[in-house]
Amino acid sequence: MLRSPYSRPEFNPYGDDSSEPEVAGPWSAPRAVGPLNAELSVPGSKSLTNRELVLSALASEPSTLRAPLHSRDTNLMVEALRSLGTTIVEQPGASPFGGDWLVTPGELTGSTTIDCGLAGTVMRFLPPVAALALGPTTFDGDAAARRRPMNVTVSSLRDLGVDVADEGRGALPFSVHGSGRVAGGALTVDASRSSQFVSGLLLAAARFEDGLDLTHEGERLPSLPHIEMTIETLAKRGVTVTSDKPGHWVVAPGVIAGREVDIEPDLSNAAPFLIAALVAGGSVSITGWPAATTQVGNDLLDLLPLFGAVVTRDGSRVTVTGTGTITPVTLDLTTGGELAPALVALAALATGTSEITGIGHIRHHETDRLAALVAEINGVGGNATELADGIRIEPAPLHGGLWHTYEDHRMATAGAIIGLAVPGVEIEDIRTTSKTLPEFATLWQHMLGLMGED
Repeated sequence: MLRSPYSRPEFNPYGDDSSEPEVAGPWSAPRAVGPLNAELSVPGSKSLTNRELVLSALASEPSTLRAPLHSRDTNLMVEALRSLGTTIVEQPGASPFGGDWLVTPGELTGSTTIDCGLAGTVMRFLPPVAALALGPTTFDGDAAARRRPMNVTVSSLRDLGVDVADEGRGALPFSVHGSGRVAGGALTVDASRSSQFVSGLLLAAARFEDGLDLTHEGERLPSLPHIEMTIETLAKRGVTVTSDKPGHWVVAPGVIAGREVDIEPDLSNAAPFLIAALVAGGSVSITGWPAATTQVGNDLLDLLPLFGAVVTRDGSRVTVTGTGTITPVTLDLTTGGELAPALVALAALATGTSEITGIGHIRHHETDRLAALVAEINGVGGNATELADGIRIEPAPLHGGLWHTYEDHRMATAGAIIGLAVPGVEIEDIRTTSKTLPEFATLWQHMLGLMGED
């Protein structure tokens, strides 16, 4: 059975997990055989967990993160911060998905190597932290991580006076030679490819001697909700980020407070489950939905009705109901690119032509997601066309086949969505979901009522 090293070996939130997939080989995506009627919870937000881990390491006092996400991305962040001098201890917690974390900041020291895996939050959030450490810190990661753009991180640190050695690559691997201090001050960057470049600088800015006066100059700034999330997490720790106009942020030097944090469920990881109700018909409910949030996954409450869903809310319980008939859409997803793979998969099952745009930047995520989605949809009989800034999907009869995952968790879950309606879809490597949701296969089968079956 699947035993991710990033989840607890005894994990079993819904009973017998004997129907989990084998570790090696393609995973047969289960097909829905009737309308769904499921309720489930999902683990904590990766985006919030890794932001709070960084801020806890830079804080003036200990912090407790309750119900954090335990996944490959967050465990890479934990190990990286430990190597820089932070003490992180797991404690018993109320979440069925893993314990809480007590984070005690320490003196930042380099002379270490950080494995970024394929985690953008690790490779883009931690170099400014390493600049505050004393000694060299080398960053490297998976082969696919070396293809992700890092030039903005490298150039911005150099502009702040930090010695960074990358042999001209503008990509992993590179080394940050921290001196224990960063002067800070005015800085201009082009973060058109990823909002993580901005967030990484803002998270550490209060520890810079002169703070940070940051300006974005570029064609556009994608995923603004993630920057808003960064600003909110800072505010809750006593750090004020002022902005007099879009693309300009000022952070004064000061103390980052420790705090106790309840990590929200990951609403983007809820997307495939809620979408399943539209594909199969019936209803799927997610519990623990926050009343207010900066997570882009909250946009699902407005987006899924465009596809024909009925969305209801009862306190912290969100329910999506569908009929199995999917309405085509025309969407601009500039602010919600991480939702694109799941929504594109849904559109591939719609009754007419859909266009989803504003997502050109997802070419630079874990893989080139535009090219990958077009290739995989067309590989199972679909009719998808890559646009300059998105994808057009025209209706076509789909058939089974191998759905490649490209080491990308959202490509894997997109294939599972297709497999609900199309027999014979084989997901190349379902283990890629361990990046942000190691329990995906178990939860998916629980939703379909397959737990405990052979």
